[in-house]
Amino acid sequence: MAIKDWSEDRRPRERLLLHGAEALSAAELLAIFLRVGVAGKSAVELAQDLLGHFDGSVVRLHNASVAELCRIKGMGSAKAAQLKATFELARRGLHEQLEQRDAFTSPQTVRDWLMLRLGGLNHEVFMVLLLDAQNRLLRAVELFRGTLTQTSVYPREVVKLALAHNAAAVILAHNHPSGLAEPSRADEFLTQTLKQALALVDVRVLDHVIVGSGASCSFAERGML
Repeated sequence: MAIKDWSEDRRPRERLLLHGAEALSAAELLAIFLRVGVAGKSAVELAQDLLGHFDGSVVRLHNASVAELCRIKGMGSAKAAQLKATFELARRGLHEQLEQRDAFTSPQTVRDWLMLRLGGLNHEVFMVLLLDAQNRLLRAVELFRGTLTQTSVYPREVVKLALAHNAAAVILAHNHPSGLAEPSRADEFLTQTLKQALALVDVRVLDHVIVGSGASCSFAERGML
């Protein structure tokens, strides 16, 4: 049954207008974007299929390439481009918040932005978020890119980057392509090594965030700094 034949209290667009976007499921929100389904499937069912292709992860959907999206029935190049544009606007909105706010007092915004940037990648990336004296974002730099299992991070390069941008503090971040956000012993050792190296040039490490496929872990929140 097409969505136009549903009762108004079940239609995603009407529910959004009445209750707000936060009341809708990811599939319902995606269905509003898709607008129409395909033969035999409503837009909601198509949205469920689309999410299911990425194991139900909005983050993995966000990081899918246009080519990957176009391989899914019902997603042409135009819809794929529109969807990528929508996700990029969301990421830029969070980035703008980080530039205007004290990142140390808005850790959820930091994690949300990092989830959109790093979650779902199939290779490991190490990033440094450079902050000014008010803990506002100066720049986010992808410093190292590794394999699925290992990334080489050189403390000297992190220190050089911080000095080049006159950063007062940094937030470290990397992803685990395995999907698990739990820190390893190697992650703990790296964090302490970088913290000590940066302390020599009076740059604070506010946090180290590990991003998995659907979750993140903050060293600061766990008292590991």
